[in-house]
Amino acid sequence: MSAEHGVRLEGGESRCAGDLEMEHEGEWRPAVAFFSLWTLKAAGVVCRELDCGSAVSVGQREESSERPVWVISSDCVESGSALRECAQSSSSRDILTLTCSDSVRLLGGTGLCSGRLEVNSDQSNQSNPSWSSVCEADFDQQDAQVVCRQLGCGAPSVLQGALYGEGEAPMWTKEFQCGGHESALLDCSSASERNTCSPGTAVSLTCSEPGGVKLEGGESRCAGDLELEHLGEWRPVRGPLWTLKEAGVVCRELDCGSAVSVGRREESSQRPEWRISSDCVQSGSALRECAASSYSPYFLTLTCSDKLFQPNISVSSSMYGVSGAQQQGFQVFSGFTFTISCSIQPQYLGGSFLLSSSTHNYTQPAVNHSAHFLFPAAEPAHQGNYSCVYVSAFSQDFSSESRVLSVTVTDPGPFIIRAVVLPLTLLLVLLVTVGLYFYCKATRGQRPSRQEDIELDYLGVPAEEEGAQGAE
Repeated sequence: MSAEHGVRLEGGESRCAGDLEMEHEGEWRPAVAFFSLWTLKAAGVVCRELDCGSAVSVGQREESSERPVWVISSDCVESGSALRECAQSSSSRDILTLTCSDSVRLLGGTGLCSGRLEVNSDQSNQSNPSWSSVCEADFDQQDAQVVCRQLGCGAPSVLQGALYGEGEAPMWTKEFQCGGHESALLDCSSASERNTCSPGTAVSLTCSEPGGVKLEGGESRCAGDLELEHLGEWRPVRGPLWTLKEAGVVCRELDCGSAVSVGRREESSQRPEWRISSDCVQSGSALRECAASSYSPYFLTLTCSDKLFQPNISVSSSMYGVSGAQQQGFQVFSGFTFTISCSIQPQYLGGSFLLSSSTHNYTQPAVNHSAHFLFPAAEPAHQGNYSCVYVSAFSQDFSSESRVLSVTVTDPGPFIIRAVVLPLTLLLVLLVTVGLYFYCKATRGQRPSRQEDIELDYLGVPAEEEGAQGAE
């Protein structure tokens, strides 16, 4: 769509930059955004209609007085509707300004920063540009750096022939020789013309997204207020109708796993923000392509799953005391008290612990990042493999499980019970038994005196019967 089709860019350095003007209902007027600035995605629609390159920037300028304008919603344009179908008559001081790249463009990619590279090979004919593909053999990493910078994108990440198709444009016939510092590809020197280019070698380029995204003010880098750097400015984000699906895009970009929760926070006053619609994000566009300048007291807050620490599991009993966290198995005697403890390194507040086995599940809130499950009297039903599962306060799906601890419940013998309940008596019995052994060795063939019989009976050790030593 050009001027004869009812849209143009006026007052810029080329026909691909300037104030957006539209002819509608027989009248040319400047265009202005509806409530907020346009997004780069909406600007890209105009750039393509004007047969310009990719959208590089979108902004607004203010005039001294109001004048008739066409108010055009960015969301309406992004939905695929024609500009005139999205226009409403109004008056305003603000005028939309767009900049498209007039000499290079990326087509067929997943966003503004990826696609098949095409170059405007006839800069002298601004009204009727001639676009050409570039041969892979004539293009290198330094050339790619210049193109990515010219399009307002980040550094080149993928340079591959025919990744986004061959296209129908003729081939550019010269090799680019950029130093990497030039502001535009056509500012680079070029070598002699090439006569042929092998099929399947049209340059496809993917540049990284410029700016950045982060979550601020939360308990970790994967939780907090969503902020976006766009056009050189960090601002909080407002996202009407955002769901976990849109939040998941941010979480994946931050390498923070999946989205756990999405909400909004209200401040006492309005401040500049980036408004990002859910429909634009769901379409697969990059966040910056969906960002429009606005003011609001409401801001998005997200929580991503991150990677939870693994809980620790340990066990103690009235028999053995504390068991080390690395212990794989534990034996407890029937009738004795034992406690299984779950803990996790501090990462998030609150949450709960689920102590799980093949036959039982027990739940307790996490207090100081731990929980203790008391079993007053061990019984055979308590035997099994146990694990601790930490469940965050945000979602039941946000959890982490410990290693498995095996607990065996056995029936104690009389000697073991006496050893546990009366440890001092056991010690005395052992000492006397050892002493008796050496006494018998020294007095083999002699009968103990009556006084010795009395002392051994008092300690609970039966005296030797008469004749037993001789039987040996």
